[in-house]
Amino acid sequence: MSFDRVAVVGAGTMGNGIAQVFATSGRKVELIDVNGPALERAVATIGKSLGKLEVKGKVPPGTKDQALGQITTHQDLKAAKGCALAVEAVVESLDTKRSIFAQLAETCGEGAVLASNTSSISITELAHGVARPERVIGMHFMNPVPLMELVEVVRGVRTSDECVATIEQLSRDLGKTPVTVNDYPGFISNRVLMPMINEAIYCLMEGVADAKAIDTIMKLGMAHPMGPLTLADLIGLDVCLHIMEVLHSGLGDSKYRACPLLRNMVAAGKLGRKSGEGFYSYAR
Repeated sequence: MSFDRVAVVGAGTMGNGIAQVFATSGRKVELIDVNGPALERAVATIGKSLGKLEVKGKVPPGTKDQALGQITTHQDLKAAKGCALAVEAVVESLDTKRSIFAQLAETCGEGAVLASNTSSISITELAHGVARPERVIGMHFMNPVPLMELVEVVRGVRTSDECVATIEQLSRDLGKTPVTVNDYPGFISNRVLMPMINEAIYCLMEGVADAKAIDTIMKLGMAHPMGPLTLADLIGLDVCLHIMEVLHSGLGDSKYRACPLLRNMVAAGKLGRKSGEGFYSYAR
């Protein structure tokens, strides 16, 4: 399958990054979100991102205008009609995603691949009720999507070998490296990453060290590009909490219990970069 025309549902940080990658590869993108201003911000963000890449010589001159010309914005899922691939990148809510998948299954047609960018929700559960669950798969891009090489390809219980092979090849065509995993809570990326972040938050709560010291030790001692608390702020503390809750619920092990400090910060609206304050403060 060539996937010359794809639908991307959700115009937030991940959605606009995914749309940028597909559009830069020469594919037509139907970018869909119920929020009109979010669509406007997404297009502006894509233009700014590609403009920077052009200035740095990372992409050929003219890439920005060419890619933006490939993107059409919509506020109705019906715009996905006829797309051979739809990638969902909306809020991490099982009910919301299920509703979208049910609509996409009808709109795109029976041969379409339905992919989710979810970072933790079960692909098998998302496929429940979809007429052809063998065509449902996880396509978990990393943030920032245009720069990060990995795509975590998640195979649900009913996902077919053909679907997996197709999405692996598509990921390579996009210049990414696919790594396929089976459908368990948190997959691999967040099952390993989030407990580390959660433990760093425990260290801060218990007064083992301050945030800067914790991050510096992990950067200099473990060669991480950024410390776990800085990374948590980038991801969003509400997202970190949600993933820990998915891990705790799905695996039933107390080692996945979210740190009380993380819960308190989310309750206080300190969500990291997007709110202007998390473990660090950010100018807005």
